[in-house]
Amino acid sequence: MRPEDTEGTGGNGLRVPMTWLATEYIADELLRTGDLMEPRTPEFRAGRDALALTMFLCERPGETAALAVLSEARVEELRKLTAYACAWRGWICERLAEAELRTGAEDPDLALARSAWRWLEETELPAADLDAIGPAPWAAAGPAGDQEVRVWTPAWQLGLPLGHLAVQLC
Repeated sequence: MRPEDTEGTGGNGLRVPMTWLATEYIADELLRTGDLMEPRTPEFRAGRDALALTMFLCERPGETAALAVLSEARVEELRKLTAYACAWRGWICERLAEAELRTGAEDPDLALARSAWRWLEETELPAADLDAIGPAPWAAAGPAGDQEVRVWTPAWQLGLPLGHLAVQLC
């Protein structure tokens, strides 16, 4: 039986994190539409979470309805925020702290955003070592020597460029 008045809560009084879920859905759709990565991979999750976190934290109070429409100005803002040279990590930490002060620690949307950030920051994924361009002097010639050098990289460092590319393609 449904309660008569939920005031933005679920039937048991729990608040539903609709803003985060809508943001995550849009980020997921942008990445799927761009066909940039297999959806079941950790790299895809890193891209989705980085893009969703950026979209969620660039929101202004009362602007949640704007998530459904990616205007040209909004796309340009996301391009700038996800650009490689951008100080994205510091911006994320700053905006998370501001959001917690503004909405409180009990906000379910913010709890999911913090969880996504923890995963992005604490999870490391193997990636090509771009600093190791060219064959290493100790590498053997032939097929074994042609192997790509891989390093463990925080997930956000893989997800951010993927999210940026998805925004560029929309």
